[in-house]
Amino acid sequence: MSDVDDFEPHGGEDEKDRGRDRGRGKARDGNRDRDREAEDTAGAADTAGTAGTEKTGTGAGSTQDVGSTPDAGSTGSAGEAAANARAEDAPPPALRIPLPRVSVEDGGLPLPALEEPAGPEPVRLEHPILKSLLGAWALAACSAEETDAVEMHLGDCGACADEARRLREAVGLLHRSESLDLDPALRTRVLDGCLERRPPRIPVPDWAASYDAETARLDALLQDFGDAEWHAPVRLRWFRDESAASRRTTVAGVIAHLLAVDGLIAVALGLDDPLAPGAGDGAEQQDAAGGSKRRTRTPAQRTEAFWAGAHFPPTRSVRGPWREQTHALVRTVSFAGGGPGGLPVSYGGFELPLRDAMLDRAFECWVHAEDIAEAVDYPYAPPAPRHLHGMIDLAARMLPETLAARRRAGLASPARTRHLVTAGRPGRSLRLEIEGSGGGQWLIPLDSPARPVAAGPGDSRGAAGPADDEVAHVAMDDVEFCRLAAGHVSPEEAAAGQVGDRDAIRDVLFAAASLSRM
Repeated sequence: MSDVDDFEPHGGEDEKDRGRDRGRGKARDGNRDRDREAEDTAGAADTAGTAGTEKTGTGAGSTQDVGSTPDAGSTGSAGEAAANARAEDAPPPALRIPLPRVSVEDGGLPLPALEEPAGPEPVRLEHPILKSLLGAWALAACSAEETDAVEMHLGDCGACADEARRLREAVGLLHRSESLDLDPALRTRVLDGCLERRPPRIPVPDWAASYDAETARLDALLQDFGDAEWHAPVRLRWFRDESAASRRTTVAGVIAHLLAVDGLIAVALGLDDPLAPGAGDGAEQQDAAGGSKRRTRTPAQRTEAFWAGAHFPPTRSVRGPWREQTHALVRTVSFAGGGPGGLPVSYGGFELPLRDAMLDRAFECWVHAEDIAEAVDYPYAPPAPRHLHGMIDLAARMLPETLAARRRAGLASPARTRHLVTAGRPGRSLRLEIEGSGGGQWLIPLDSPARPVAAGPGDSRGAAGPADDEVAHVAMDDVEFCRLAAGHVSPEEAAAGQVGDRDAIRDVLFAAASLSRM
């Protein structure tokens, strides 16, 4: 009996202790659950939509925390239910990574209108001005603004549109057979290439090649001349006796002058004289047999007669006859071969063999071509070196006779101890040194009308003879000497290196200038 009594109270106290322990465990569990629920509610944005702890079903309509004691057997506290209700009523959490933006094209909305950049205001021109610009427009010479204004006007004005169409068609027909802007050596290269493949059946004689080249160069210069250039003023210059002389004319007048003087060679070859019948004849003179014959006019007299016989001042129409005459002269001497080179050509007061006359006409053609080029402000190059050398050689060979004529006329300084001697006799001489690609050296006799001696190294032209008494030495540039011989530079202003007898140097320089003529 006592054992049972002792046992029961003891067992009751143990049961109470176990009940208190279970109550305290549940309280602790409830506190932990409330703390966890508070943390889960604060961090709802970081969860995937579940609030509180993960639950698992233990029976119908009941849930149990996974972290609770498994043998508790309770369905959860009121705090858990309230926490679950708050979690279910809470709004869904916002995502931390934003979605991509929708494009305007994908949204079906109209695109915004783009603003056009403001361009320059079109040029407003009156009808007369636009009509005057049609020619420049057809040649594509208008500015961009003028072109736009003209093209806008052509859409509104039928008359101007027809005129513009006609001008454009005319521009398409314009072309130049030759252009002065081409390489000056192009013609020579083409001809050399052709002649290397097949030599000409009828070659041009060497003594006529310079005339052929210079007339062709002058004809190319005249190719593109308009009316204004043909009437440009030109002053012909030459040296007469002791002073300079000049004559005013035009570009067309210069070509007429060349046509008239070249007619001297045409007459000698039996070709037509460009002057009217009888106009080329001078006054009658008595020959050695007592008969009379007409004397040939000088180049200046033929030129004056040609100018006086024209009803109107020469115009561009003179180019055709001059060009045809130059071709006829070259063709005639080429077909005749080298035979007629010694044919005399009368210049009125003197004669020259045909080969020298062709050189003389080539020299004058070049000189007057420079006059024309200067009048129209166009550059003009000297002749080829071999042609230039031939012209200088002709002038040097003509100096002794000119010196003798000036001495007879009292225009040269008289020699105190020397007089004119017969050709071939010893006498004084002057060494003429011409520098440049067309130059050389010549010994000019001062006291005899004999031919000079070509003293240059390797140059055998001229009469053979010793340098008997060389009293002076003159050195000049080749182009400068040619301009002196053409009367374009006065003897006092000629750029020459001078050593020796001053009187002899002056006589030679003045004689060189006296070679010039109109």
